[in-house]
Amino acid sequence: MAAQYDYLVVGAGFAGSVISERLASELNKKVMLVERRPHVGGNSYDCYDDAGILVHKYGAHIFHTNHDDVWQYVNRFAQWNGYVHRVLAYVDGLKLPIPINLTTVNTLLRKNFDEQGIRDYLASVRVNIGEIKNSRDVVLSQVGEFFYEKFFKNYTYKQWGVYPEALSPEVTKRIPLRFNTDDRYFGDKYEGLPVDGFFKLFDRMLDHKNITIALNTDYKKIINDVKFDYLIYTGPIDYFFDNMHGELPYRSQRFEFETLDVEYYQEVAVVNYPNDHLFTKITESKHFTKQRHPRTTIVREFPEATGEPYYPVPMESAAAIYAKYKGEADKLKTVYFAGRLAEYKYYNMDQAVKRSLELFQTIAASK
Repeated sequence: MAAQYDYLVVGAGFAGSVISERLASELNKKVMLVERRPHVGGNSYDCYDDAGILVHKYGAHIFHTNHDDVWQYVNRFAQWNGYVHRVLAYVDGLKLPIPINLTTVNTLLRKNFDEQGIRDYLASVRVNIGEIKNSRDVVLSQVGEFFYEKFFKNYTYKQWGVYPEALSPEVTKRIPLRFNTDDRYFGDKYEGLPVDGFFKLFDRMLDHKNITIALNTDYKKIINDVKFDYLIYTGPIDYFFDNMHGELPYRSQRFEFETLDVEYYQEVAVVNYPNDHLFTKITESKHFTKQRHPRTTIVREFPEATGEPYYPVPMESAAAIYAKYKGEADKLKTVYFAGRLAEYKYYNMDQAVKRSLELFQTIAASK
């Protein structure tokens, strides 16, 4: 006789893993967690390469949050290394802090502005947009044409396949502007990486007698053979509905890894290349893992239109398609949709955790 589960959870990234752990440990529910990849952890998965260097297989992942409850939750499963993320952008032969700050402006313009001076300068070059309609409008209204061209226009095209005017404002609204020399990429209350890696965090999170994990498994291949009461789905919502309203657009990434016989390759973990090369950035994980090793591994990221779905595309046309799928999802009484792909929304890791904690509270209250 087939096992009976209370919940079938599809996808073992943060969204699926957190809700699985909560249901299993707090409500004593039996959960089957299905993942089509050969590992848990979703895009946060890390592993040691052939050189023995801990790398992030799907691009750099730095955990940061302002949510106390999220931070307290993830601390149950890992110690954190206190890493603070800093990013440089290679522009006109210079490596400059990004987000744009006082150092960025002074170095690029060969000026010596103080904080009030940069405020006055940017006020003089900002474009009076009126109603903000897209990502280009956001940038022009903050820093003007010059910095838009140098840092945002071509990077956005490489990343998304369209220029900023085709993207909703949320894409560039997430990038702060600083009038001092603060060069932190994030400004959150908590930040860092698990001391022994993200995979270990997920391994501890899912180590529960009530959780059964099926890897290398497409849920559609087994769904008719598994008995369960509720489904929690964190995969692409259009795939769930067999593309009945058409395929949603996603951006993918191709990662090119290279191990070098030097201790460090670059000054910081991530250097962006807005205008040079086909790749958007080079990441060197040893900076954020704090691993000591005589060699280093770097990874170049090449955005692509096809492949593994990483990023929902924030365009009005895509939002219209998603709205149709959301309407279908709302009709289902025993299926919950959560996470970046299922809700077609850009979530940082902490936001995915927060979403699943909130979903758990909803489920717990209904029981």
